[in-house]
Amino acid sequence: MKILNFLISILFVLLFVSSCNTGKNDKALPEVDISEFLGQWTIDIEGGTVGWLEVRQEDRYLDADLLWIAGSVTPVSNVFLAADQYLVVTQTSNVIRTRDEEGKPLRQHTITSWLEVRKDGADKITGYRLNPRRNGLGVDSTAFTGTKLPPVPPAPDLSKIKFGEPITLFNGKDLTGWKLIDETQTNGFKVIDGILVNDPVQPEGQPRIRYGNIRTEQEFEDFNLKLEVNVPQGSNSGVYLRGMYEVQVLDSYKRPLDSHNMGALYSRITPSVNAEKPAGEWQTLDITLCDRHITVILNGTTIIDNQPVYGPTGGAIKSDVFAPGPIYLQGDHGKVMYRNIVLTPIVK
Repeated sequence: MKILNFLISILFVLLFVSSCNTGKNDKALPEVDISEFLGQWTIDIEGGTVGWLEVRQEDRYLDADLLWIAGSVTPVSNVFLAADQYLVVTQTSNVIRTRDEEGKPLRQHTITSWLEVRKDGADKITGYRLNPRRNGLGVDSTAFTGTKLPPVPPAPDLSKIKFGEPITLFNGKDLTGWKLIDETQTNGFKVIDGILVNDPVQPEGQPRIRYGNIRTEQEFEDFNLKLEVNVPQGSNSGVYLRGMYEVQVLDSYKRPLDSHNMGALYSRITPSVNAEKPAGEWQTLDITLCDRHITVILNGTTIIDNQPVYGPTGGAIKSDVFAPGPIYLQGDHGKVMYRNIVLTPIVK
């Protein structure tokens, strides 16, 4: 009897092992080359906005950074290759559902949105961003396409570049040569005593006014841009190069170094030193964009020295890093004043 029980036990073990091995073989994952997704991608988002994605192979795991329309380039929550050969990129945000009488959170949810990214040829991707609605009733889907970016070239020798004739972008009289990016919005820019002033006031007790950003009618390739700017206390604006790269304009006097401070390439390049003046004083920006590298001189001090630019910043209106684009000034954030805006093209 003992021998029979022993043999039955062995039989069950063998059947179990065989069953497990068979299951593994039946569900074997396809061979996938993750290298097809690695690298940097500019993204054109349904509706006309812009994003950017970088996927990296780290030691024993994948990692990624994502820019989606506005805000900063941020690390993702997770990134992984799904079984049917598409990439999943996730981001999370916390939502407070209920608070107590003192306003302290009682119940929070972590909401996960995700991108499903598929290859579409050698250097193209396509996919959808899926975002659960906050009421839990359904998912919003946004389509996108992407193009792989080639490596940034070596830093140019700025002592050898040649310049064309300077172009005065602001005539000190009116907004000739400038237009709203979104014609449905309100233009808060006007000329006062030879100064380009933006003052996006929201009248108390009235419907909110949607102020817009303005851009040059002309478009440019590589160039040097000089201008003067005056930022009131607590205010915020930005100067976009080629409609793609934002040089931050902010009252950040005496703040610790940060990629969101005055003169920074927004969320991408942190100034090497602080060179801001106090709020309300005129400051000078001297910016050179050449071969996907940027130099920023703030108030006579070089704070970004010929550093590579890897992709667009939040609020970009173009994704093609090789195409000409406008200068655009942010007008939807706060009061700011500009003058003496002169662009000198680089001749190649």
